[in-house]
Amino acid sequence: MAGGSSAGILVFRERGNEVEVLLGHMGGPFWRGRDSGAWSIPKGEYGTDEVPRNAALREFREELGVNPPAGELVPLGEVRQSGGKRVHAWAVRGELDPEGIAPGTFTVEWPRGSGILREFPELDRVSWFGVPAAETRIVTAQRVLLHRLVELVEGRSGGG
Repeated sequence: MAGGSSAGILVFRERGNEVEVLLGHMGGPFWRGRDSGAWSIPKGEYGTDEVPRNAALREFREELGVNPPAGELVPLGEVRQSGGKRVHAWAVRGELDPEGIAPGTFTVEWPRGSGILREFPELDRVSWFGVPAAETRIVTAQRVLLHRLVELVEGRSGGG
């Protein structure tokens, strides 16, 4: 998979006039101590034999250890991250308690070159953020997903 493809779900809720989104802080030694650009929608890679929407649902469960909120999955389109990975995303309105998250893990050689394999959580923290706060934390390429979500929410609530 040159560049690779990922699929994910952006959970959102409305608090007064503010849209809030659920983001995860990427786990492992590479992201420790970083905040800006170190948060992501729950997502993961999938192969050519898997439907992206199904992969998004599976990856949400794998990364957070819980099912996504029941509700309509609304397409947010695709973004391309700096490393070339394509991320297909959906939004779903819902509630989720970050305290109930049981993240999946991954194994990596750490420290690099040591020959020691260590296990780390996929996401080491999960939190709700208003969109302005989320924009300063989310992986740069995923910011457009926040903008698309706000347009979607405003389009559904406006004009009525």
